[in-house]
Amino acid sequence: MPTGSRRMAGTPAAERGFTYLALLFTVAIMGVLLTAGGKVWQQIAQREKERELLFVGNQFRRAIGLFYQHTPGAVKVYPLRLEDLLLDPRYPAKQRYLRKIYRDPMTGEAKWGLVPAVGGGFMGVVSLAQDETLKKSNFSLADQAFEGSLSYAEWRFVYTPPK
Repeated sequence: MPTGSRRMAGTPAAERGFTYLALLFTVAIMGVLLTAGGKVWQQIAQREKERELLFVGNQFRRAIGLFYQHTPGAVKVYPLRLEDLLLDPRYPAKQRYLRKIYRDPMTGEAKWGLVPAVGGGFMGVVSLAQDETLKKSNFSLADQAFEGSLSYAEWRFVYTPPK
């Protein structure tokens, strides 16, 4: 065999390029699997954010309820600002209903839409995210109004006083 020949000794002509094709096929399969895995990972992350939104929203609902119930006097009022839940301005001593203004897990910001209350103030919070929800059913009793919601902006965490 002449020196510099491309043909490898002991390798039939039909087997040349097989390793290259096998490598290309393997890379293509890995790409498909990574794409599918990325979609699954994204759904897992979104479901975790939904669970966090439900927790945070219910913390706001509970804090608004406590603010409302602890109103001095007979006429109950809702908070005017989110910061009123951190430090109630109606009392001389520190009165807190929340430890901090939570970030909206869907937007990553501490900005919330406020659900206005009749007579002033706000009676609930809502996420500013317009994304489609993954969770459509099986909500807790307090969140059953969210059944069939299409976006997070429809998940309104509202305190309604008992009658």
